[in-house]
Amino acid sequence: MNAAGDAREPVARAIGSRAWPDGGSGGSGASRAADTLTDHARLARGGAARWEPLGMSVTPAIDLRGIEKSFGSVPVLNDVSFSAYPGEITALVGDNGAGKTTLVNCIGGIHAIDRGEYRFEGEPVKVSSPRAASRLGIQIVHQDLALCENLDIVQNLFLGRERRSGLALDEDLMEETARTALSGLAVRTLGSVRRRVATLSGGQRQIVAIARAVLLDAKVVVLDEPSAALGIAQSQQVLEFVRRLADKGLAVVLISHNMNDVFAVSDRIAALYLGRMVAQVRTADVTHRQVVELITSGTGGELGLRR
Repeated sequence: MNAAGDAREPVARAIGSRAWPDGGSGGSGASRAADTLTDHARLARGGAARWEPLGMSVTPAIDLRGIEKSFGSVPVLNDVSFSAYPGEITALVGDNGAGKTTLVNCIGGIHAIDRGEYRFEGEPVKVSSPRAASRLGIQIVHQDLALCENLDIVQNLFLGRERRSGLALDEDLMEETARTALSGLAVRTLGSVRRRVATLSGGQRQIVAIARAVLLDAKVVVLDEPSAALGIAQSQQVLEFVRRLADKGLAVVLISHNMNDVFAVSDRIAALYLGRMVAQVRTADVTHRQVVELITSGTGGELGLRR
């Protein structure tokens, strides 16, 4: 095992083992070894030596080049490039004030970029509003989740885009669609889809919010600190769900301060430091210490800014 692999083993043990919907922990041979999130990610890439697209296009779903953004006279993003690939989880890391939120808001059309090129699936695009981003298939799940606690799961999943039969709501169709969608994502912890959100745990609410984004025909899902304020068991539940999204071919961008989460599920890591992208690397090629150094000082070993 290489140095990166050695550094990631404690993370795998911290996250714990679980069964994957493909029977990873109950199968034979290589699949039986996939009994942790880290091991599963390593096996899915065919080993830590090099990244392969698993039969998917190598064209990034999102490809930002030379992005700059200022608010008045204050520069926030300076010549930032960032890519997210289908079938992969790209962890976006950085200290508070590094520019993560601004970059995500530029991806989601909340902020217009001042300068730079925005490409979606290889084509130049102009994302001038959240609606324009949503039409492309880009969905952002913010930390506040934006769920209505007095409504049930089905009502939250279809809030603002209810299905109708004539003038009335087609409750049966929405309920069946919700069950099918959650079953397809291997969600089995919610119980009845008619449970009110107020009765759900933090992890279950996070899953509902992410599932709502996926139901909008998402191709890219951006998750802002999905495991923040969750316990270990709930964090594991959410991370397993996030991994399944990537396994189904979505490009997932994971914003997190938790390095255990980052190393457990991500395929790539993009590190921001004071508004600059100082590294975009495969997770298997870096250590925990290097990433922390990139976040805190902008340089880690041979990576990052020149000393």
